[in-house]
Formats: sequence, structure tokens, C-alpha cells
Amino acid sequence: MQYLVSVIDDKSDPGSTDRGPAISAFNERLVAGGYWVFAGGLADTSAATVVDNRGEDVVFSDGPFVESKEYLAGVWVWEAPDLDVALALATEASKACDRKIEVRPFQ
Repeated sequence: MQYLVSVIDDKSDPGSTDRGPAISAFNERLVAGGYWVFAGGLADTSAATVVDNRGEDVVFSDGPFVESKEYLAGVWVWEAPDLDVALALATEASKACDRKIEVRPFQ
């Protein structure tokens, strides 16, 4: 099963910025274990654009879709046999990147 693993940062209490080596080591472990599918960090929320084309005219809005102190800082997609394995990996991921992690299975 594949899981979307979201890295959650907090503007009022951001994680450490020097986590690159720990994240790289964790990513290498994911690849070696066969869990790695994809990963990427995201630009700051100030670079976001929301597109809403549900009405008669398309509306483009600068910034994130919701104002919040917490925001999506990056994502992984993992292949794991079950939720228990994904949560164990997420526990390591949270430590490696010094941020909260959300795990959600794809439907």
C-alpha cells in the first residue's frame, strides 16, 4: 500500500533548519528498504497560488488555501506493507526532520 507522508512545519515553532544530513540518511534507508517512491520539499507558503474554477470565472489567490500557523513543508510517498510499518517509519522521519508527520494511505 502507498502512503502520503506529509511534513508539517509550524511558523511559531519551526523545526531545526540543519536537518539535511539526517534527512538524507533517512532517505537512503527508505531507498535501501524498498519503501521509497517519491519525496520533495516545498517552497514557503508565500510562493503558493490557489486556483478556484468552481464558478463562472476562475479565481487565482496568492498564498496558501488556508491561513494557519502550521503548513505543509514537504512530502514523501512510501510503499509499505501496512500502516504499522508506515507509522514506524514516520516515527523515524519525525525525528530526522524535527517536524510533525502526517501519514495517510492512498485510496
